[in-house]
Amino acid sequence: MKPILRISFSGQDRLGRGKMELLEHIQETGSISAAGRAMDMSYRRAWLLISELNHMFREPVVESQRGGQKGGGAALTPFGEELLRRFRGMEMTLRAAIADDLNWLEANRSSADASAKKS
Repeated sequence: MKPILRISFSGQDRLGRGKMELLEHIQETGSISAAGRAMDMSYRRAWLLISELNHMFREPVVESQRGGQKGGGAALTPFGEELLRRFRGMEMTLRAAIADDLNWLEANRSSADASAKKS
């Protein structure tokens, strides 16, 4: 079992693991298109998610450069790096805070094998 953190702001803005994973891929590759490909996502979808993130906060999360001699690219801003670090920290805090309850749930789950044998 794995708890999943998703933060819903007022309105329709949401922050969750998909956007954070996209940021991690941008951090690794320096490219929105490569980050999208790593997640089996179109460039357009990746770009739209980055646009959402950049409009969600007072400071931009990702800065991109159009093509040129180096072919363009993208990078997390210092704010984007801090956002990613804090979100991952919140996930760790969440897991630690409910670890006992998760263990209890796991201990009390019926196994798939046991359910199949009863059928």
